[in-house]
Amino acid sequence: MTTSTIGDSPRRREDARFVTGGGAYLDDLRFDRTAHAVVLRSPHAHALITSIDTTVAASAPGVLAVLTAADADADGLKPLRPYVEANVLTGERFTFALQPLLATGKVRFAGEPVALIVAETHAEALDAAELVTVDYTPLAAVTTADAARAAGAPTLSPEVPGNVCVDWRTSDTPGADKAFAEAAHVVTLQLDNHRIVMNPMEPRGGVGQFDPASGRYTLHVSSQNIHINRNHVARALGVDASDVRFVAPDVGGGFGAKNFAYAEHALILWAARRTGRPVKWIASRSEVFLSDHAARDMWAEATLALDVEGKFLALKVSSVANLGAYMAGAGGGVPTYQYVHLQGTVYRLPAISLHIVAVLTNTAPMGVTRGPGFAETVNILERLIDAAARQGGFDRAELRRRNMVPPEAMPMTNAFGFQVDSGTFAQTLDHALARADTGGFTERRRQSEASGRLRGLGFAYHIKGTGGPPDENVDIRFEADGTVSLITGTQHIGQGHETTFPQILSTRLGVPNDRIRLCQGDTDLIAAGGGHGSSRATYMGGTAMWRASDEIIAKGTALAADALEASEADIRFEDGRFVVSGTDRSIPLLEVAALGRDTGKPLDTFHAWTREHMTFPNGAHVVEVEIDRDTGRTSLARYTAVDDYGVLVNPMIATGQAHGAMAQGVGQALLEHATYDPRSGQMIAGSFMDYALPRADDLPSFDLGFNPTPCTTNPLGVKGCGEAGAIAAFPAIANAILDALAPLGVNGFDGPASPARIWQAMQAAR
Repeated sequence: MTTSTIGDSPRRREDARFVTGGGAYLDDLRFDRTAHAVVLRSPHAHALITSIDTTVAASAPGVLAVLTAADADADGLKPLRPYVEANVLTGERFTFALQPLLATGKVRFAGEPVALIVAETHAEALDAAELVTVDYTPLAAVTTADAARAAGAPTLSPEVPGNVCVDWRTSDTPGADKAFAEAAHVVTLQLDNHRIVMNPMEPRGGVGQFDPASGRYTLHVSSQNIHINRNHVARALGVDASDVRFVAPDVGGGFGAKNFAYAEHALILWAARRTGRPVKWIASRSEVFLSDHAARDMWAEATLALDVEGKFLALKVSSVANLGAYMAGAGGGVPTYQYVHLQGTVYRLPAISLHIVAVLTNTAPMGVTRGPGFAETVNILERLIDAAARQGGFDRAELRRRNMVPPEAMPMTNAFGFQVDSGTFAQTLDHALARADTGGFTERRRQSEASGRLRGLGFAYHIKGTGGPPDENVDIRFEADGTVSLITGTQHIGQGHETTFPQILSTRLGVPNDRIRLCQGDTDLIAAGGGHGSSRATYMGGTAMWRASDEIIAKGTALAADALEASEADIRFEDGRFVVSGTDRSIPLLEVAALGRDTGKPLDTFHAWTREHMTFPNGAHVVEVEIDRDTGRTSLARYTAVDDYGVLVNPMIATGQAHGAMAQGVGQALLEHATYDPRSGQMIAGSFMDYALPRADDLPSFDLGFNPTPCTTNPLGVKGCGEAGAIAAFPAIANAILDALAPLGVNGFDGPASPARIWQAMQAAR
């Protein structure tokens, strides 16, 4: 038996299960008499539904039910509500329309659910779906925020006049105006943080069951936030949350797309009640593109003011977010909280003026992906800094150092009153630049030019607040067989919690790792939970474990004192044993747990807590690109990063998390773009033939180092590590591309750096 503690890098214990086919994903689960569901989706982006005829489909072979909005209304089902209905900073309610489970009267994006067909087999359900007759009256569609706000634009929902859900200003406008009037340098950029689709390896899906005896629903679901999603689905079903159980054994990736509840979650459970059978639905890859929550899609005009020496004076940002057809999921919460939270990022920026607009369009609803809001903020500022350096003749790295908040000023409070507890930003930047050998870049550029290629160097400094839902709990139980059940409200979706969580508990209690069994992914196991989003699990779940361990040790001390016939004051706990100070007498924790169980004083401990602060991972990413002069093809030549994740529970797993986020950031920067036809509203990047995810040959070997400063707001000192790369890669690569193209006079481009876009930018400059 081994005891791997915080800072060790044991192999992931879950990997043996996965590589030998022992995972429990949705398609691995078996239920008796399972029926299969298919969602009939709108082929139109915007249309009135004049009639639906299900007669022929309902009598097709194998069909058990064909359900429409009329059936849902008759059974008392309710639409989905946004997770955030008001600006958390001001209390002002957003303007929004509820999202129906099945379209009623109107469809608002291509792919919106119109009917649910349930049959004995998936093939029979697909066949029957083709027999449902829906008469549509097409309407004009809008796919961009500008089009949705234009004069005479079609209105998606009467509840949202002008399609505008949020129009909010928050700022020190007088201070910003004064700073701009006195500035020696002013630089302005227009930036499009384009839309992407997450494409997790395991598509969304679920298997719904209903027990008529208890009136209880159970959904086995691929989700990363089961307790909160369960609550929203229960509300849509019109029942108490206690009447719905969500189970998510293994989840094949989420990346934010599985953070929130979807109409299909409620529909599958409802279908199970209507048919008296388990009902299974798993999205096709086409459905992922059409109906999964998308991410990013924010346009901004940003202006930075600097004094003659390059000191930042003020920032003005006017941004417009495309929320898609409904304010689903976090909706207005991202642009009005996360986007605002770290404006100014790691730099001293005394005055900031923000104008934030969020609008509805005939596109898939917007959700989140790694770094929502924070990534958009970092991209704006890091791009502005490079532009200011070019315009003002400053060195890019020195301009950043000059304005970074120094370690002696920590904790720092930004212009909007949000506090960051720890970080050595300039030192981390210098470590990254040295590790990347930027001193040798000039020679590498010369070699690239000799081969007919343009070479550019770019970097970006990222920071993000991690924490997600503010409440978390843990239940630690000492079992009769000598094992410890660690029950959490957080979830693993590939991050390695089955390895790292026992490391945390082993550090505190000295229990061998293989005696600790992580139990999660079931709303019946523990009363509440915040799932996994915003890189929260280690911080939130780990803190709950740490505090529960304090209680366990206190309980055990009293029991050990009785067993060892000593005073409690003379008992100390070390290396998994209670020891009488000054003697060789001791008793192991697990033996004390057995005594407690036998005497009716168990060490089992439940602990719930509410955070007051987030953690703030940060770091510098440095990239070099090569661009083919003839084709515009951009390739990553080098990628170096130095990040501060605080205390590393398992450095190997933290490295893997960072690599995955970097790959996602590279995907957005170079390849991925969820695009719609502006007239029809049809998605024109709706398959892997048109939407390019990064592959191994798109990526260099990542060189990752760490420069940790312990977080001061949690007892472990950890900071969430799962999102940094996706935040930093996008602006770092863009800055490198513009550095490569600067000799040609190129000063900007939109969207991913596809060969066509870069070639067009080069031709326009010529």
